[in-house]
Amino acid sequence: MTSSWQIWRDRRGRLSPLRIGALVLLLLPLAKAFIDASDIAHGARPLNDLIHRAGFWALVLLGVTLAITPFRRVLRYGNLIDVRRMLGVGTFCYIAAHLALYVADQKYDLAKVAYEITHRVYLVVGGIAWLGLAALAATSTDAMVRRLGPLRWRRLHQAVYVIALLALIHYFQQTKADVTVPVFAAGLFLWLIAYRLLAWWQDTGELSTVSLLALAAVVSALTLAGEAVGIGIAFSVSPLRVLETAFDFDVGIRPGWQVLGAGVAVAAVDFVRARWNSRAARTRPLAAE
Repeated sequence: MTSSWQIWRDRRGRLSPLRIGALVLLLLPLAKAFIDASDIAHGARPLNDLIHRAGFWALVLLGVTLAITPFRRVLRYGNLIDVRRMLGVGTFCYIAAHLALYVADQKYDLAKVAYEITHRVYLVVGGIAWLGLAALAATSTDAMVRRLGPLRWRRLHQAVYVIALLALIHYFQQTKADVTVPVFAAGLFLWLIAYRLLAWWQDTGELSTVSLLALAAVVSALTLAGEAVGIGIAFSVSPLRVLETAFDFDVGIRPGWQVLGAGVAVAAVDFVRARWNSRAARTRPLAAE
């Protein structure tokens, strides 16, 4: 039996390269903060910098956690599911640090913190997302699965999609000027949700390479259109005029194209893995002979 704190070992007590890789991923943001310590310390607001870093990495890890389901199918590697819980709990650790650093930035004035979180819209949204992640983290153990029952537990943890939406809204709200990164993140999250919806609609565990290419194209178009509409509303200009600039690559590559590139890359991996598995299946009978 493996001790619960030995997260680098699998359920049989063996060293797990997959779990070690997930642990390294979870520690990378801390390592980067340590490397950037001098710049952070000499910045105008060190604690504010750390607050934003913790929140950003919590969002990234939430996306990685949601990516486990499609990637285990695309890669034909079911063992990826073994690290989903670890990544989910790690996500909550960063969002907990996000709140703890905010409390420290407010000089530990809990009354002020409570007032701010209940009266500022972007903090209300972030606070609800925080509570949702806390509930998921608290019920992530095997004991809670048994206590709630698999069906009720699964329904509870489906709230992660609403939590992800709230986290994205919070990210947009606290971004002052350039929303390129939030739009890109929103596009990736849209792909993750659309993948699940398409798989459910097609009633299949794995999407074909063609379906993945179509998904990438549709999500990319929606991301480009969504960004154009958002900028158009914010600056009172026609979204069509904004959309025209998306095709001017001299001024930069818009997030929608980056989402398309990521989606095509996933489809390419799926194509290679499918051909690899097909070739391996054909060689097995020959090897048996």
